[in-house]
Amino acid sequence: MSKAKKGGTGTPATVALTGAKVEFTLHPYDHDANAQAYGEEAADALGVPYDRIFKTLVAEVESGLAVAVVPVAGKLDLKAFAAALKSKRAAMAEAAKVERVTGYVVGGISPLGQRKRLPTVIDASALEFETIYFSAGKRGLQIETAPANLVDLAGAITAPIAKLG
Repeated sequence: MSKAKKGGTGTPATVALTGAKVEFTLHPYDHDANAQAYGEEAADALGVPYDRIFKTLVAEVESGLAVAVVPVAGKLDLKAFAAALKSKRAAMAEAAKVERVTGYVVGGISPLGQRKRLPTVIDASALEFETIYFSAGKRGLQIETAPANLVDLAGAITAPIAKLG
């Protein structure tokens, strides 16, 4: 894998990876403005299995907003997510609030480089792969790196929070 080129401004996510001297590869693809399933679009465009591309979701728990990173092949199990954060309940956050707090637009939210670091839980299935893909902070751009890099840089925990199917 290669690091991102220096000199480019990059996204907050790529800047975070570069600053941490983490190995990663950027995978751009042509984003269709009419696409609704951003993760599936990325997987199809890049020819990557759905269980290896991870989407970034933001939910509300009692303590505030928190980030869930789950495979695009599945859905977030809100009960498991809440339990992983030692909360009683979780509900998906409103898109406008998520964009304001993270600094990213829906469909391009990265678990890295957000305006405010939020508690983050990555589905345990990520650890089954040598590398995983996730948003680089804008639609049409994915990061590929070792899951341990994402866990470390996001200050995340891992737990089984995805429901497949």
